[in-house]
Amino acid sequence: MKRLALPLLALATIGATDAPGPHLNQVGFRPDTAKRAIIAAGGSKPLAWDVLDEVGSVVARGQSVPFGPDAASGDTVQKIDFAAVRTPGTYRLRIDGQVSHAFAIAPDIYRPLARAALNFFYQQRAGTPIEARFAGGAEWARAAGHPKEVVSCFKGTDQSGTQWPGCPYTLDVTGGWYDAGDQGKYVVNGGISLWMLQNLFEANAVAPPFADGSAALPEAGNGINDLLDETRWEMRFLLSMQVPQGQTLSLPVGPQGRGPYRLTPVDAGGMAHHKVADRHWTSLPTAPADDREERLLYPPSTAATLNLAATAAQCARIWRNVDKDFAKRCLTAAGKAYEAALRNPDIYAAQAFTGSGGYGDDNLSDELYWATAELYAATGMPELAEALHRMPLHAAPLSGEPSWASTAALGTITLATASGVAPAERAAARAKLVALADRFLAEEARSGYHIPYASTAYSWGSNSGILGRGMILALAARFTGEARYRDGAVDAMDYVLGRNPLDQSYVSGFGWKPMMHPHHRFWAHQVDARMPGPPPGVLSGGANSTSFPEASASLQGRCVGMRCWIDDARAYAHNEVAINWNAPLVWLTSDLAVPVR
Repeated sequence: MKRLALPLLALATIGATDAPGPHLNQVGFRPDTAKRAIIAAGGSKPLAWDVLDEVGSVVARGQSVPFGPDAASGDTVQKIDFAAVRTPGTYRLRIDGQVSHAFAIAPDIYRPLARAALNFFYQQRAGTPIEARFAGGAEWARAAGHPKEVVSCFKGTDQSGTQWPGCPYTLDVTGGWYDAGDQGKYVVNGGISLWMLQNLFEANAVAPPFADGSAALPEAGNGINDLLDETRWEMRFLLSMQVPQGQTLSLPVGPQGRGPYRLTPVDAGGMAHHKVADRHWTSLPTAPADDREERLLYPPSTAATLNLAATAAQCARIWRNVDKDFAKRCLTAAGKAYEAALRNPDIYAAQAFTGSGGYGDDNLSDELYWATAELYAATGMPELAEALHRMPLHAAPLSGEPSWASTAALGTITLATASGVAPAERAAARAKLVALADRFLAEEARSGYHIPYASTAYSWGSNSGILGRGMILALAARFTGEARYRDGAVDAMDYVLGRNPLDQSYVSGFGWKPMMHPHHRFWAHQVDARMPGPPPGVLSGGANSTSFPEASASLQGRCVGMRCWIDDARAYAHNEVAINWNAPLVWLTSDLAVPVR
């Protein structure tokens, strides 16, 4: 991984200037897609620009298009379009006396980033040593964290005063991915992350990315696609979080906020525990193998159960022709989870625990729609199709890009892309996705930085949301063959890789100004010089104009929208990393790595 990223970093230093210059994608561009830059420049008069090749010769000229004040950045901006430059090579952009850093145009520009972004998941693995030969260097090698994780349920008093009785069993939940900068493992956030990687395989079934041996994984060379090897690591963990059949547990039924909770005995067999995590927060830094906190299963939730049902049904489809036994195991678990969720539709995640994230969600209609779509696509059962059609979300327009708390788009993507779905069902799903993509393109016209997001409010993990919009646009490009959607997907990627007012690549190891100090308990060099920095390919959560705790407090009232970000390991609300943020990075870079379809 390190070897793949370094040439791009070296390239970016050629012709560097001290001036901020135009903002653009710091990794570069494909020959056959959009190429845009933004310059913060006042006035309404267009500015002359030119593109210089490696020897300083002008290869293209044009004039910028004034946009004016941009509320999301506080800048007055002008836009530059140099899509006509298609010849592979190294270039710089010159405008208004400012010259950009060097950037590349190459057909394989995204492949190193896609490979590095996928390797993030290997490095987040629990229960196994992380080896230098797969991690990209000795600095990222580490001992196994939680190598034999046989745990029981939280028992005792939570922060709200609720007395939890525990459970009469233990589960072996070894493995899976650590969620983020902490070492919790969450079924809800694991679900959307796993789904995105499994969908990347399923939506490209003719020629899936990451052929066996192409990724840096211990399983490479086993005859199975490397993307599937990585997803199976998490899928097995999610399967292990299922409550054994016949178990009655005392759980909160119905909305009860943050407690104290009124517990009711319910038949919990087939449900999924919400998470396995530490009793108390560990400090920064703490390598996974040095985590001495008690590990506990936390109560099952309907949301986690539906995440298990959805991803296990998806697993059954994609493994059917690869490993029939594993596919059968997934389908059996999916059916049990779905039945358990129907039996217990309103068991919400209890929030009164410390030591881990809550991932609370009081609206589960989207998860039910998603899980029903996945099981329908896996089985073709008429009763599932009927249940799907009775749900308001089936006919309703999509409200936005997917997130862990808003999963309706995932079900619609499956209906639009999975084999075996009825043609009319597929066509309707695709129309909904194209309509959503049109909304995102309309937002580009209102964005000074020309991204498919026009709001001035940037929420926690905003980069993931913007890349999620890029996914929708990329799918619309497939369904319609229209280049404008593909260009919109590129715009989303451009923002994350440097076309933003901070001139910041939010991905470690890529670009001339990469993210360097994530909130992470192992990649914590800023906090402890004995710890490593991040490996290449790790995505920061990005700008957050809504939350300013602790290390980010100095930003409050002094930043606007896109500018509310700090590269600081302590700033978890702005610079944490997470599996559900890297998953759309893998999906979109893999999609953009191939020629226009």
